[in-house]
Amino acid sequence: MTYIPAAHDAAAAPPPRPIAVALFISVFVIAACGLLYELAAGALASYLLGDSILQFSTVIGTYLFAMGVGSWLSRYLNRPLSAHFLRIELLVALVGGTMPAALFAANAWLPGAFHFLLYLMVMAVGTLVGLEIPLVMRILQRDVKFKDLVSQVLTFDYLGALAVSLAFPLLLVPRLGLVRSGLLFGIMNALVAVWALWLFRRELPRRAEHVAACVMVLALLGAGMAGAEKITTLAEDHFYQSPIAFAATTPYQRIVVTHGRGGYRLYLNGNLQFAESDEYRYHEALVHPAMAAHGAPKKVAVLGGGDGMAVREILKYPGVESVTLVELDPAMTRLFTDTPQLARLNHHALTDLRVHVVNEDAFQWLQQGASSVAGPPQDARAPSGGSEPAQQRSVGVDDLFDVIVVDFPDPTNFAIGKLYTNSFYALLAERLAASGYAVVQTTSPLVARQSFWTVVRTIESVGLATVPYHAHVPSFGEWGFVIASRRPWRAPAALPAGLRFLDAQALAAMLDFPRDMARVPAEVNRLSNQVLVHTYEQEWGRVSH
Repeated sequence: MTYIPAAHDAAAAPPPRPIAVALFISVFVIAACGLLYELAAGALASYLLGDSILQFSTVIGTYLFAMGVGSWLSRYLNRPLSAHFLRIELLVALVGGTMPAALFAANAWLPGAFHFLLYLMVMAVGTLVGLEIPLVMRILQRDVKFKDLVSQVLTFDYLGALAVSLAFPLLLVPRLGLVRSGLLFGIMNALVAVWALWLFRRELPRRAEHVAACVMVLALLGAGMAGAEKITTLAEDHFYQSPIAFAATTPYQRIVVTHGRGGYRLYLNGNLQFAESDEYRYHEALVHPAMAAHGAPKKVAVLGGGDGMAVREILKYPGVESVTLVELDPAMTRLFTDTPQLARLNHHALTDLRVHVVNEDAFQWLQQGASSVAGPPQDARAPSGGSEPAQQRSVGVDDLFDVIVVDFPDPTNFAIGKLYTNSFYALLAERLAASGYAVVQTTSPLVARQSFWTVVRTIESVGLATVPYHAHVPSFGEWGFVIASRRPWRAPAALPAGLRFLDAQALAAMLDFPRDMARVPAEVNRLSNQVLVHTYEQEWGRVSH
């Protein structure tokens, strides 16, 4: 085989052959697969470790460094280049394709080794991907003019990256999940190896061994694809210590609902959101101090709280005319609307005709000025037995609300942290009626004391008065809340009938902060600094370690 040096006379180069076209297509697939593995590693790290910006930054940085290492090492690979290319494709397929499944398993059974395995696999995949493109270019030198070679290879490389960057959040993760997506693209990498086996069949030494390797890798990845759901379920059952009842990976988060002795428990990205056994304590404490103190709330907004539990408590007030639920993830509202076991927990609140669901980012929803709000699904019925489906109507964020309940997850990353900034609370204040109350769930004032008072300080910075309080929720421990308003808050004269936890005596105790939870100086959490995310991570990190 004759290899033409890169600096040879361009005019003497022969026109591209079909084998060159095939290799350019392979570059497209290789680039798509490589980026998929990178995105999957970053997403998994974000789901399991929190702080998505940190995780994606370190994963991408490590991956790019490893690609550089691989490109540098490619100089030491000599003929036959086609055999090296085939072997590298199989290795990328095996390591990259199984990476999400391996990381899920490590998180469940070897959590202490998760960081090490994550970066080891990212380094391995990045190094192998870094070897691929230089090898393809050296193989193509014999068929493509050098001035065209680099531009064409990079064009197909970038197109492959673009394709998977769009497909990953919009199609692959919602439809297949991370484990199946990784295995599918591993199979695609292995098929590139099979293609190379055919293209270079006349020049490959020990073809039988290469055929056997291709068959073995495809068989392993195919078996993994067939058992992907079982792999994920086994790992998560072990991690959560309870059987998984429902699970979904969405473009926004990993949703897991377990069912054990204490009933159902909801986890978002591995963080507990409620436990059926004691969620009534949390949601009664969240909703009623503001709702009952208002006196006659008619228009209520709930930001977050896609499980519908806060809406359930709000609907205990017969004077409520409308509830606007703003929940980013439509999978959450569907799950707690359409799944009978979970809809039972919120008393079918999301199918009540007074409830209007908006699946948008709450920050953007407040900024936009108006939003079309869809009611419950067209086959939904009011729990009171009404025969007509919930209707769609237009509700603008220009409307003022008597009560706004803010029930977001804790600020584990910057995407959520923006919902705890002074910019967000300023928008919130604009939508609060003059006599209205807002209430914000605000992490633990005992475990994350600095974080709790940072939220209080941030709310006060936009001109709202605050009333901090806390309640004991066994699944969480001591948990904090803040009422925000323009008028003074006074303890309500009466509470709805049938509450299991909250009464006048309990409410009075919730307003008292002992010395280890008392107020401490705190900064304002701004979009420009997101100090709360760092503080929260430090305080809860001390507990986890």
